[in-house]
Amino acid sequence: MELSVQPGRYVVAVSGGVDSMALLALLRHWPDVELIVAHFDHGIRADAEEDRKLVAATAASYQLPFYYREGKLGPETSEAHAREARYNFLEHVRAQTGARAIITAHHQDDLIETVILNVLRGTGRKGLAGLTDRPTVLRPLLAVSKQELLEYAQNHQLEWREDSTNADDRYTRNYIRHHLVPRLSPDAKATLLEIADHTRKNNTALDAVLSDLLLPMADGHLDRHVFIQLPHAASRELLASWLRTHDITQFDTPLLERVTVAVKTQAPGAIIDLIGGARLRVAKYTLALEHSER
Repeated sequence: MELSVQPGRYVVAVSGGVDSMALLALLRHWPDVELIVAHFDHGIRADAEEDRKLVAATAASYQLPFYYREGKLGPETSEAHAREARYNFLEHVRAQTGARAIITAHHQDDLIETVILNVLRGTGRKGLAGLTDRPTVLRPLLAVSKQELLEYAQNHQLEWREDSTNADDRYTRNYIRHHLVPRLSPDAKATLLEIADHTRKNNTALDAVLSDLLLPMADGHLDRHVFIQLPHAASRELLASWLRTHDITQFDTPLLERVTVAVKTQAPGAIIDLIGGARLRVAKYTLALEHSER
């Protein structure tokens, strides 16, 4: 099983499930890679302490440092909230240890599920690419199937634990995993993966163009004249890219469409609400991002 990980120090997210336990076993043999094991207990399952004990014992057997946090989120926690809490913890460990990135065990089956999930939610171009690497989050198993990881774990006699919440179809991803993905033929899965790959490459090229457009606007303002002159779809993508540079990421396509139309039609002095208290102030030639007082 081939991985591509550059030399350096990394935080490995290990839940105790078969995917992350296989990832950890694979990485510990990787040359010039220093590993830090991080485990987050969401506080959703009563038996989660057993997961932590297993991961801690495995890290100790590999002579690797182990970091742990209990989130106490509760059983009604949403998937989005749980994910945000987990990544906040992982990023804290990365910053604390000076690691270059976080490594997760997301694999090919996760990629397919994510593409389907994003399509059902009404995704834009970013969501259609599925899971991708980011500067501080690496996913070296995206070309590896769940079955390959399971076989690796069995062949190497690894120990892991099954998360009981993975059987709960109230979680949308679980429903997709149990009821939609099994209905896909191998050709259909290959097509989804091909679409995600093409979209990822196109996104890279488009992001470079958008970055060039945003470069002269590094003072925090957006040139409204440039925005208005662009084709509508391009304006919408420029707005999305600009918001991301200001750490505003939890927007959807309807919001982008509403704001794009408003920016092109509102009179100077207008205020356009975004999300999370953020808003746009419209001037004759510029747009300024503000945060309303609470």
